[in-house]
Amino acid sequence: MAQKSSLNNRPLEIRWHGRGGQGAITAAKIIAQAAFVKGYRGVTAAPSFGAERRGAPVSASTRISSEPIMVVSQVENPDIVVVLDHTLLKYPDVFQGLGAKGWMIINSPLSPKELGVKGEFNVATADATKVCQDLGLIVAGLVIVNTAILGALLRATKIVDLPTLEKVIRERFSKNTVDINLSAINKTYEITKLAK
Repeated sequence: MAQKSSLNNRPLEIRWHGRGGQGAITAAKIIAQAAFVKGYRGVTAAPSFGAERRGAPVSASTRISSEPIMVVSQVENPDIVVVLDHTLLKYPDVFQGLGAKGWMIINSPLSPKELGVKGEFNVATADATKVCQDLGLIVAGLVIVNTAILGALLRATKIVDLPTLEKVIRERFSKNTVDINLSAINKTYEITKLAK
């Protein structure tokens, strides 16, 4: 994994882009917790505060390191960008700072080639929205894709493994919602399309 070697020198940095209510901030926290369970000594997850109303663009940051981390500011030069809503691709700040060899993980029904995202980074797509609609992961009319997109993130980057993520999901979610969220992760993992 390309990112793993970078952990020797500096933290792996992930920036999350979603819309208010989709769970981007929760996803940032879940992957940080999974990395900690996996044995990484330094993990942080931080939201970006702004107009955080339902449906408005929101962002969050996650840092993962083999050493303790003292930085909690927003990620400016991410190794990975996770986009929970493909309509956010029209905003330039989604792509900002993502360099060659990085990963752009996008919730989209289109393949990476069909999506036509331009850059030197790698692209992974998965229709997390459809997976969640099929499973009924809908709250107050809003499809909640945050756990599902973690399946695509793991498929593309191998930051942590599925059993570690499952352990965290079982700790964080109620018994009533564990199975549906694990199913969303696994189904999205399987349908993720990669382009390097």
